[in-house]
Amino acid sequence: MADAPLLRDLLVLFAAAIPIVFIFHRLNLPTIVGFLIAGVVIGPHGLALIPRAAEVERLAELGVVLLLFVVGLELSLEEFTKLGRTVLLCGGLQVLITLAAAAGLAAAAGVPLSEAVFIGFLVVHSSTAVALKLLADRGELNSLHGRLAAGIAVIQDLCLVPMMLLVPVLGAPASVTLVEIALAIAKAVVVIAVVVFAARLLLPRLLAGVVRLGIRELLTAAVVLFCLGTAWLAAQFGLSLAFGALLAGLVISESEYSHQAVAEILPFRDTFNSIFFTSVGMLLHVSVVVQHAAALAGLALALIGLKGLIIGTLVVYATRSVRVAALVAAALGQMGELSFVLARTADSFHLLAGLRYELFLAVTVLTMALTPLLLQLAPALASFFQRGADRRPTVPPEPALQGHVVIVGYGLNGRNLARVLRETGLLYRILELNPDAAASARRAGEPVLFGDATRAPVLRSVHVERAQVVVIAISDAAATRRIVAVVRQLNAQATVIVRTRAVAEIDALYRLGATEVIPEEFETSVEIFARVLRRLRIPRNVINVQVDIIRGERYGMLRGLSLPRQSLHDIQHLLAATLTETYLVDAASIAAGKTVRELGLRHAAGVTIIAAVRNGRPITNPPADFCIEAEDILVLLGDHTELDRAMAILQPPAPAEG
Repeated sequence: MADAPLLRDLLVLFAAAIPIVFIFHRLNLPTIVGFLIAGVVIGPHGLALIPRAAEVERLAELGVVLLLFVVGLELSLEEFTKLGRTVLLCGGLQVLITLAAAAGLAAAAGVPLSEAVFIGFLVVHSSTAVALKLLADRGELNSLHGRLAAGIAVIQDLCLVPMMLLVPVLGAPASVTLVEIALAIAKAVVVIAVVVFAARLLLPRLLAGVVRLGIRELLTAAVVLFCLGTAWLAAQFGLSLAFGALLAGLVISESEYSHQAVAEILPFRDTFNSIFFTSVGMLLHVSVVVQHAAALAGLALALIGLKGLIIGTLVVYATRSVRVAALVAAALGQMGELSFVLARTADSFHLLAGLRYELFLAVTVLTMALTPLLLQLAPALASFFQRGADRRPTVPPEPALQGHVVIVGYGLNGRNLARVLRETGLLYRILELNPDAAASARRAGEPVLFGDATRAPVLRSVHVERAQVVVIAISDAAATRRIVAVVRQLNAQATVIVRTRAVAEIDALYRLGATEVIPEEFETSVEIFARVLRRLRIPRNVINVQVDIIRGERYGMLRGLSLPRQSLHDIQHLLAATLTETYLVDAASIAAGKTVRELGLRHAAGVTIIAAVRNGRPITNPPADFCIEAEDILVLLGDHTELDRAMAILQPPAPAEG
């Protein structure tokens, strides 16, 4: 069979990749690095299980197309405009400064100018997949440093578009004139404009017609057709397949069907991406890595240091927080998967060949593998560098406050709390680290100070030592722990209320001195079961007591811990105790028109009518001759069994038909 060699290569590829990726996952290392290592092991320069990677590279090209198509789908230009001034400033300057610095250093080392600029293109990109996966695993994606890292990564990804357009220009022979370069760029711009215009004109109608048919497989086929068709069309006009796929994804991202398109293409993308990264690993010479081990380690550390210094400096300037800057720099210090795409795209132009290409592959893999360790070390490094700064107040003090509320974080919870405090006339101050959010709150007239609440001088600027209540409502778990500890050092008497998204943080926060810890997941669970119990006609007072017991036990029941026997006995006792229930009398009820004595619920069911509500006015302890009318609400007193008997009397079952 003609396809037998390819089938064998794919079997070897997946058989080697699956266990290696599993080991990397257990070690909390990026799976992309696992695929690259698998390629090194089975490739022609490793164990030679696949002696020739040419056949697999064809599938890898398809993997690049699908990878960039999904990248384009996820890069919504509308969302880009919502990133905020801080992210746009940091991301834009990072790209320009990193490109200039990397290209300048490469040129100073004797690399030709065009290749030096291309090396700058490679260094600019960080691994969005690695950074966001690690931040999500740490529960920090919604923190300030998580949002900054994600925003900067998006800007880096968007820069792939002009970079891919410039690759043919950088790879052009020296004899090519500026006029020819300008014509090539103009041709590319015209092609892009034609494709985008045609897609915006025809694609919405095509997808709408496919969706109306309700055939999922047809939608998948249409999305793949558009992806591959646009890639092929771009190639016919002299652009790369990968660039055409990226363009297709950007066009669909602006349609209402983008989310469904991502869901349909994702399984294909993940499968072919594994082939792509494994095939890239096959190109790496193990002998080169061994011979240049010291140089590779030095290059990797220098690259991480260069990118970290640039990103960290920009973030410090924007947020005035060394801790946030260190975390963002650690998350984005590596080189990314789009660097591989650029390198493969430029292969035909010989912009990065021979030893330099080998070093690029090895350094990229090494920087990706170091990212989890860097994120672990970043808070400690930030604390070390911040000690000197903590001796100097960074926020000008204001007149003394006493007995006020300090709100750390002006997100949704912080805004709602501030609104309630303002309406009730209570004194409060807000600390916010996001400069855009702080500026917005200040324009709204809120008493907000910009600063990092993990630092004692910033907390003193809002007189936390004399605050009555401190509410910490941020998404950064490590920062939350630090703030609780510092607040307790400054004020041992304040009530410290902490919101957390991480269940594992509950006990640690209590040990650090939090008065109350509110885990979002468990509070949602409490609200759900409280509403279920109300639907089952469990009285509100019993529900409230059960909720109080669960909160008093620090959510031990929901965390799978055993409640003390006394608590369980209390619940059973309360469930068996006297309860109350309400009953609305309608015109068809047997109670309408009868007196309390005539109804006889006490004698028949053991239930006492302790109150009635008529026209919104309560009538407590109604006498025996009180006449019950339609639309009255009766308040009944008894245990579960008695109330059930009373409801059966008041609402007898309807007679069966026939």
